[in-house]
Amino acid sequence: GMSRTGSGKTLAFGVPAVQNIRHGAGLQVLILTPTRELAVQITGELKKYAVNLNCFVTTVYGGVSYDAQVKSIKQADIVVATPGRLLDHLRQRTINLSKVKTFILDEADKMVEMGFIEDIEEMLKYTPSDKQVLLFGATISLEIEHLKNDYMHNPQVAQAEIHVEKDLLKQYYYEISPHEKFSLLVHLLKKEESDRIMIFCSARSTVEVLTRNLRDQGIRAEMIHGKLTQNRRLQVIEGFNKGKSKILVASAVAARGLHIEGVSHIYNYDLSKDPQEYIHRVGRTARAGNQGVAITLLTARDHDSFRHILDKYPIEIKELPKENFTKLRFNARANERRNDSQYGDRRGRQLPHSRGRFNAPNHSPGGSRGRYSNNRSRTSNASKSRSGWRARQR
Repeated sequence: GMSRTGSGKTLAFGVPAVQNIRHGAGLQVLILTPTRELAVQITGELKKYAVNLNCFVTTVYGGVSYDAQVKSIKQADIVVATPGRLLDHLRQRTINLSKVKTFILDEADKMVEMGFIEDIEEMLKYTPSDKQVLLFGATISLEIEHLKNDYMHNPQVAQAEIHVEKDLLKQYYYEISPHEKFSLLVHLLKKEESDRIMIFCSARSTVEVLTRNLRDQGIRAEMIHGKLTQNRRLQVIEGFNKGKSKILVASAVAARGLHIEGVSHIYNYDLSKDPQEYIHRVGRTARAGNQGVAITLLTARDHDSFRHILDKYPIEIKELPKENFTKLRFNARANERRNDSQYGDRRGRQLPHSRGRFNAPNHSPGGSRGRYSNNRSRTSNASKSRSGWRARQR
């Protein structure tokens, strides 16, 4: 099943999963997800679908006690799991997959990207040969083709619209120098009428230092990235959905899968080298028939990534003329003490208190790799499209 973020994939596999359960017949449905947040979210949705059914759903992920999981697995009809902890249970023989009728990979392309393909193949060896295999994601990579060919019988592809409808999602970019980027962002945050806002960064260090600088400007912002503890990440998402914070600065961990509502504006503070990441980022807005705006702050170092996005996807993105804004100081070295209770290692253990210094990319004017063109003219209307951008680069 291929469709964009927020299109209803969980509903598509979740309702049939709970309806076909025969309680007490062992573990019958296994759902694998790339992140703990997504596992918790899917479990919550399945429990809603099964509220009037005799169906027990449990979640299995790392960073928490084994004992409670072992107990709940024994009762479970459906398990939603992350690959690492599930493999641990398989190797310790605390989970039995011999009665699994349905094996579901959600965000399959993301799991491949994260290097879980061999783990998935090992898990499949513990399951019956006559099970149903379902793969859900935005794209089908070569590795997913391999899974289709080796583990599925007469597979069918159901594909919905991958991109947000262009009449709902308006996409723009500003050509900006690195040392002015933060000032422009603050200007736009104060100028644009918006509901909830997500600001995406390609590195954890940028997420942290940008969030602190926004707070220094009196802008209330929360942050989320993969190094925060599980509990802290869930708290941030819950608070953002409930409107406790209007601005969320995020790494790729929040670009897909997670249920985040009411986002009117997406800002790309910088771009990932993976073109797909752009599509997942902007897919966080313009959901459920609502309109949204995505704005990219484009510096010279992002030109290669931007060109790859335009080459791969038929998106319509327009350049906006340069704004007049106040130049603000950006502190690229974060010396304040972190709240390390929010952090943990990969197994969920807490890390000792320390003072962190983070280098933020994109803020040093000397770090750019050169311009593609000397044509820097601007017009008052904002109708320059991607073809115009390409022409200037040529």
